[in-house]
Amino acid sequence: MSKWIRKGDRVIVIAGNDKGKAGEVLLRSKERVLVQGINVRKKHLKRTQETPGGRIVEMEVPIHISNVSICTKENQPIRLKVKKDQSGERTLIYRDGTKEVVYRPVKKPA
Repeated sequence: MSKWIRKGDRVIVIAGNDKGKAGEVLLRSKERVLVQGINVRKKHLKRTQETPGGRIVEMEVPIHISNVSICTKENQPIRLKVKKDQSGERTLIYRDGTKEVVYRPVKKPA
């Protein structure tokens, strides 16, 4: 469920050149996420007074949210479910072996 991914989550890339690598979400904007250390590109900068020879900068570029999945600390992708209790509280949970683990609470939709 890519709609539950937000800033600070640990994700693993499930498609593309960096498949299998994991990192933390630094920024999310609609359908794209910026992940630390993933999808690194080189950008050539022009000469300026500070850098007369120009320079090459490595920077992370956002990737589509469908190419990442929330993962555990062991870099294993997990599937999330929304569960409601009697009081109406909604939480994201996932199954870890035989037990269910609470991932985080979910805000009620507006």
